[in-house]
Amino acid sequence: MLWLITKYALTAAIVVLASELAKRSDKFGALVTALPMVTVLTLIWLYVEQQPAGKIANHAWYTFWYVLPTLPMFLLFPWLLPRLGFWPALGVSAVITIACFFALAIGGRRFGLELL
Repeated sequence: MLWLITKYALTAAIVVLASELAKRSDKFGALVTALPMVTVLTLIWLYVEQQPAGKIANHAWYTFWYVLPTLPMFLLFPWLLPRLGFWPALGVSAVITIACFFALAIGGRRFGLELL
């Protein structure tokens, strides 16, 4: 139980630190949040918890493919924000991300990539 609490606390502290940095500097905050901190932490937790190397490698492999459909959101959200407001822009961005994910999943099947 102590291990689980430690994982939660450390992971939460890193997310809070990233958001606090973003308040102080747009560029530095974006740089820090662009780093795959959650993925790196997950890989570390999987390794420390003695998961098989294949499971850890699969996590990294699928993370790569799941990141791709999120990239259009980072271009569209800043454009949508002044036009729609925060929540509608975030909602539209989420819908576009979901559509991009399904497009990638369907297109990926042609090349043997199974994301769903």
